[in-house]
Amino acid sequence: MRNDNLKSYLNLHLIVFIWGFTAILGALITIDADNLVWYRMLIAMIFLGGFIAFKKHSFKVPVKEFFKLIFVGLLIALHWIFFFKAIHVSNVSITLSIFSLGAFFASLLEPLFYGRKVLWYEVFFGLIIIAGLGLILQVEIKYLTGVYYALAAIILGVLFTLMNGKLISDHEPSVITFYEFGAGVFFITIYFLFQGKFTADFFQMSLNNWVLLLILASICTAYAFTASVKVMQRLTPYTVMLTTNLEPVYGIVLAYFILGGKEKMSIEFYIGAVIIIITVILNGVFKHYQNKKENL
Repeated sequence: MRNDNLKSYLNLHLIVFIWGFTAILGALITIDADNLVWYRMLIAMIFLGGFIAFKKHSFKVPVKEFFKLIFVGLLIALHWIFFFKAIHVSNVSITLSIFSLGAFFASLLEPLFYGRKVLWYEVFFGLIIIAGLGLILQVEIKYLTGVYYALAAIILGVLFTLMNGKLISDHEPSVITFYEFGAGVFFITIYFLFQGKFTADFFQMSLNNWVLLLILASICTAYAFTASVKVMQRLTPYTVMLTTNLEPVYGIVLAYFILGGKEKMSIEFYIGAVIIIITVILNGVFKHYQNKKENL
C-alpha cells in the first residue's frame, strides 16, 4: 500500500509537470488562441471517446446533467482561450504567476457554491497575494493586458472546477469531460462559422504546429486528466492540492530555460511570484490543520 501511495505521489508530480508544460506548448504553437483551443478540444475529445469505448463505459448522461455539461464546456473553452491569449500577448511567466491566484479565488467562490462562510485567514492571505501581484505589476506594467486575460482565465477556471466538483461525484469523469469538450468545440465552431474562419488556410498548419497540438491534446489534456483522476483516488485532497500548487513553479522554470529571452523577468517579478506561491501553499496548510481541529 505504501509503495502504491509513493507511486501515485510520483505520478501526481509528473501530471503537475505536464500541466506546467502546457503553457510552454501554448507559447510555441503559432496559431491564434481560439484556433488552438478548437483543435485542442476536438482532438482531446476524440482521444477520450476512444478511451471510453475501450473501457466500455456508457456514454449516457441524464438530460438535466447534459445541459449543465454544455454550460461547463463553454466555460472551459473560454478559460483556455483567455489562457493562451494571455501567453501570446505577455508570456508564460506572467500568465502562470497570475494562475497561482486560483486557490485564493476558489476560497472566495466556494462559499457561494457550498454555502459556507468566508474564513478570515483566507482574506488575510488574499491581501498578501494582492501585495505580491502589485509588486509584479509595478515592474512589469507592459504586460498588463496579459494580466487581464490571465485573471479572466483563472476566474473561469475556478468556476468550471467548482461546478465539475459536483458533476464528477455522480458520473464517470472521462464521460463528463468528453461532453464538455464536445460542447466547447460546438460553441467555438458556431463562432467560427459566423466569422467565416473555416477557410483552407485554417486547416493548413506547419508540421511543427500539428505535432505540438497532438502532444497538447493527447498527453497534456486527455492523458493528464484521466491519470489525475486515478491518482486522486489514492492520495488525500490536501496532498493533491499542495502538489498542484507547484504547477506555476514548474512552468516558470521550464519557460526560463526553454523559451529564454522574453521569459527572463526582473528580480522583482520573481520575488512577487514567490510571495504569491508561498502564500497559496500556506493557505492550504492552514486550512488543512483548521479542518483537522474542527473534526477532533
